[in-house]
Amino acid sequence: MSTHNTPHPISVVTGGAGFLGSHLTDRLLQEGHYVIAIDNFITGSPLNLEHLAGNDRFKFIRQDVTEYIFVPGNVDYVWHFASPASPIDYLELPIPTLKVGSLGTHNALGLAREKKATFLLASTSETYGDPLIHPQTEDYWGNVNPVGPRGVYDEAKRFAEAMTMAYHTFHKMDTKIVRIFNTYGPRMRLRDGRVVPAFIGQALTNQPLTIFGDGTQTRSFCYVSDLIDGIYRLMMSDYHQPMNIGNPCEMTIKQFGEEILRLIGAASTLDFKTLPIDDPKVRQPDITRAKSILKWEPRVAFEEGIRTTIDYFRSRV
Repeated sequence: MSTHNTPHPISVVTGGAGFLGSHLTDRLLQEGHYVIAIDNFITGSPLNLEHLAGNDRFKFIRQDVTEYIFVPGNVDYVWHFASPASPIDYLELPIPTLKVGSLGTHNALGLAREKKATFLLASTSETYGDPLIHPQTEDYWGNVNPVGPRGVYDEAKRFAEAMTMAYHTFHKMDTKIVRIFNTYGPRMRLRDGRVVPAFIGQALTNQPLTIFGDGTQTRSFCYVSDLIDGIYRLMMSDYHQPMNIGNPCEMTIKQFGEEILRLIGAASTLDFKTLPIDDPKVRQPDITRAKSILKWEPRVAFEEGIRTTIDYFRSRV
């Protein structure tokens, strides 16, 4: 099917082979979109899209979005999700992380402008850094160390937000900015350095659970289908300021580890290690804005979502 004469809305998803990008692609196809996914597999995987082989409303382009993006025909929506997104990834790939947040965002915005498409930036709660207010509201400017080891990701996303807002104000483009908090679910990489796959993988193989610091730092975990629903609603809204999407149900890392052990029935111990530099001590979204404007809030209970995720990883350990 050509992108020139399809009756469906046409969406371009950068980072479409990633954890979130692939789930977003599935949601868009369910909503009747024709989807063009772009990925260079630097952290994404073809396995995340293999179930779409033969789908006549799906097209894949293998490309680095820091290079010029060419898409023929009409485009209605550009969803910019391309970026390394875990500490291991952006510590190993600092330059590509900075480039996709700057050049990649510039190219994706340029595509949206050329096509007169609506643009959504997948930003992050990391724009708040190690926050000095709790929970985090969208009008908080953050506490970020630009030259620390996490700065490449934090500042790339902060720059991407600034560029998105500049295109909105200067070029009068229809843009959205979502600040994504900790999300989990199937298709996460087992060894991507994030706490959910790390703990589940360790528990399933009876290894000690690695906890950095004393485990009292907090995170708030949102199941992927809830997150994607919030992002979809934001794109279809007329709201242009940053929007937190995440689950405000906060727990300590130690509590999270103990829950994983209970659900898996593992006898693993907890192995405490030194806390990395600039690791946020608290993380909890204030979702007042999403509730009032998008009529959105998470619906999947933690135990339900984490059991589904454990089942996914059990088949891959």
